Amino acid sequence: MGIKLVLLVIFFAIMVGVGIYSRRHVTSVDGFVLGGRSVGPWLTAFAYGTSYFSAVVFVGYAGQFGWKYGIASTWIGIGNAVLGSLLAWVVLGRRTKVMTQHLGSRTMPDFFGQRYDSKALKITASVIVFVFLIPYTASVYNGLSRLFEMAFNIPYTWCVIVMAAFTALYVILGGYMATAINDFIQGIIMLIGIVAVIAAVLSGQGGFMNAVSEMAQIPSDVAVTQGQPGAFTSFFGPDPLNLLGVVILTSLGTWGLPQMIGKFYAIKDEKSINTGTVISTLFAIVVSGGCYFLGGFARLFDSSQIYDETGAVVYDSIIPYMLSALPDILIGIVVVLVLSASMSTLSSLVLTSSSTLTLDLLKDNIMKKMTEKKQIITMQALIVFFIIVSVIIALDPPTFIAQLMGISWGALAGAFLAPFLYGLYWKGVTRAGVWAGFIAGVGLTVSNMFIGFINSPINAGAAAMIAGLIVVPVVSLITPKLKKQKVDEIFTCYDEKVTITKKRSLQE
Repeated sequence: MGIKLVLLVIFFAIMVGVGIYSRRHVTSVDGFVLGGRSVGPWLTAFAYGTSYFSAVVFVGYAGQFGWKYGIASTWIGIGNAVLGSLLAWVVLGRRTKVMTQHLGSRTMPDFFGQRYDSKALKITASVIVFVFLIPYTASVYNGLSRLFEMAFNIPYTWCVIVMAAFTALYVILGGYMATAINDFIQGIIMLIGIVAVIAAVLSGQGGFMNAVSEMAQIPSDVAVTQGQPGAFTSFFGPDPLNLLGVVILTSLGTWGLPQMIGKFYAIKDEKSINTGTVISTLFAIVVSGGCYFLGGFARLFDSSQIYDETGAVVYDSIIPYMLSALPDILIGIVVVLVLSASMSTLSSLVLTSSSTLTLDLLKDNIMKKMTEKKQIITMQALIVFFIIVSVIIALDPPTFIAQLMGISWGALAGAFLAPFLYGLYWKGVTRAGVWAGFIAGVGLTVSNMFIGFINSPINAGAAAMIAGLIVVPVVSLITPKLKKQKVDEIFTCYDEKVTITKKRSLQE
């Protein structure tokens, strides 16, 4: 217990110290929200990766999908690295930085308002962000607290409150820069921790080959695979179609999440794009691939402790139970690992939500005259408010971690992915097309919560994203276009001439 507590005290002291150090950047709105748009490649890449992966992945998703799909759940981690990180940076990174800086937008709703010349779109988008980031935040607390209970026997309530208080403290003190620096430190912890944990867990099962051999003997669900032997060690697992739905939601979803896209707003220069692409992809391979690979061996730890009174599997208990037999020093590392993953995600969520609500809803609409200082104070107050609301929900969570996150990602990415992506590349997107995308994404996700026409919130989220990608261009083709002169002016940002070295280009 002493080792675990020492690790925690050091961790929290560093987080608060970084917040105090970063206070000098909190002199303007751009500094508080985007770090002055001058964040280097390593900080940006780690900020992207650590915001992507939290206790939701390590505890909720790895346990649930590892149990369902076996070792094939590793495909989710590979999808996260290739589609959610590599392609996201290649397709969105540079264009997002260039166009948002040209428009002067600081948030995703602000982008919609400027790009499509619509205050109503901006306000609606900010409301969607605020409402649907809350269940995601609650799911982050939930996953972390289960590990704390296993490691320290600390009540769930105290876990949630302490984590929320420390996150609020360093985000309020240092804004985006404190978040980015802490994300870097937390990312290093995550990389080292996940490798150590996988090695220890597999070693406890007699090594990798023995663990795979034992997994191959486990019978699969007859209804899914007709009792096919070795389904949990097969290439695509016992249920490839639902596995694909998880890959789409968790990978393509990042393309439409405001807390992820916001990282591209703050990029410093071209080198940051290139370096950041490589670093964030490698980070995703190790952290996400490692989490799902570890979860793939969940059925080797089948025990009465992961079932409830009705005999149903409590998915959120699987990973904590897998780790409960590890040595104290490793459990301490795991707790700090998941705490790092969760606090980095949480800080990104609360900063995104508070800045969106202040800059896109309150400023110029409800509060007509807001100085820079007043905007910063309002954002800091809203960080506290947002954390309190999410804590209240987290103390009585309505469903499993994965389902909470599925609802949040489904609504946000379903509504925003298509209008944002097409808006960066295609002049023909119309306001009606964007409205149709918002309605399709939120409408499909929310209606499925009540009617349940798609069994899994995960698959519903994936369907919402795909629906948006179809609906937005179709509606845009048949509805009135935006003013050509206005759209052409926006797209001139891509044609601006820049001088580069021959190391980058051989053209004369």
